[in-house]
Amino acid sequence: MKNVTVTLDEKVLAWARVHAAQRGMSVSRLISEALTARMRELKDYNEAMRRYLSKKPVKLKPAGEHYPTRGELYDRPGIR
Repeated sequence: MKNVTVTLDEKVLAWARVHAAQRGMSVSRLISEALTARMRELKDYNEAMRRYLSKKPVKLKPAGEHYPTRGELYDRPGIR
């Protein structure tokens, strides 16, 4: 592991110290775990997006049919 210096606002540092102590860990460990979790979330999101974008587009309507008009969707007599 490498050491880094992080500059925090006094209120943020106070909160981090309390938060870390409640969990029985150091502030360094707290920050490390938070960054690791964020890195994992982004990796999972990017992988899901890559899988989604790699799929072929799906046609929403069969050939020859039209999309419903606004009137067909919203101006229904039984609703008003």
